[in-house]
Amino acid sequence: MAPSRQAKPSKIVRHALLGLAAAVSLLAGLPAAEAQAPAKQPPAAPQAAPQVAPQAAPQAVPGFWDPRRRPERPDLSRLTVIRFLTETDYPPFNYTGADGNPAGFNVDLARALCDEIKVTCTVQMRRFETLVDALTSNRGDAIIASMAVSPQLRARVDFTDPYYRVPARFASRKDAVMPEIRPEYLEGKKVGVIAGSAHEAYLKAMFTDAELHAYPNDDALRAALRKGEVDFIFGDAISLAFWINGTDSGDCCAFSGGPFVESRFFGEGIGIAVRKGNDVLRQALNWALFRVWEKGRYTDLWLRYFSVSPF
Repeated sequence: MAPSRQAKPSKIVRHALLGLAAAVSLLAGLPAAEAQAPAKQPPAAPQAAPQVAPQAAPQAVPGFWDPRRRPERPDLSRLTVIRFLTETDYPPFNYTGADGNPAGFNVDLARALCDEIKVTCTVQMRRFETLVDALTSNRGDAIIASMAVSPQLRARVDFTDPYYRVPARFASRKDAVMPEIRPEYLEGKKVGVIAGSAHEAYLKAMFTDAELHAYPNDDALRAALRKGEVDFIFGDAISLAFWINGTDSGDCCAFSGGPFVESRFFGEGIGIAVRKGNDVLRQALNWALFRVWEKGRYTDLWLRYFSVSPF
């Protein structure tokens, strides 16, 4: 079975993301916030929907590490080089830079990890579907390519702790933004979603009083929101963040409410894959991920690549 990841943006969006990834300036000093998946509330007395938010929420940076669970520094003496594998065309996470070298959020994070571990780091770009075979045949040591952790992949490779998640979020037109969304707030509202997706399954399970409208793809879904055919759409927050901030949206829309990250529907997160049983490297990367986050370098990278936070 081929490895999985979040939905790949369209060619037009990918080209826009390349320009965005190269042009955004480094931001810093904003608070981190860890997303949590709200549980479905039992039926209660009807509540009025909250007032429309006057402006977008401030940028948020996800935090996936608990400062109370600081990992011990492993024995790094046996590590002299880490050969990272990544994908060729998945901006802003990995792409070919203007100088012809690998670039993107994953690539910069890999280099930060090698800097923390104090080892030489190489990054080789390959087609996504070839990455696991390249790793298991010892043509690389670790895959950092927005690869979603799954039981099927765990049978072939081991993973570090997640270094980001792909949350789900609602988007609405700017004149109807809600700062918070609960099931009771969307009673009778028209909500668009991709047919057959985990997002549709989540809405059917948790937002039972909403009026669901299924669409075949992202383009149709987003067009429905722009035209006012639906009140909200629900989907992959990372793709939605770039759409909201890009030219294709026509500045029509914004996020409503916060992120949903329930693993039963939206996966275990995105990890770095290593060969089965390579605990030395896996533990070293987990330690380095914590250190990079603790020092603020992860926040710097996140704010550099995500001008509109999916969280």
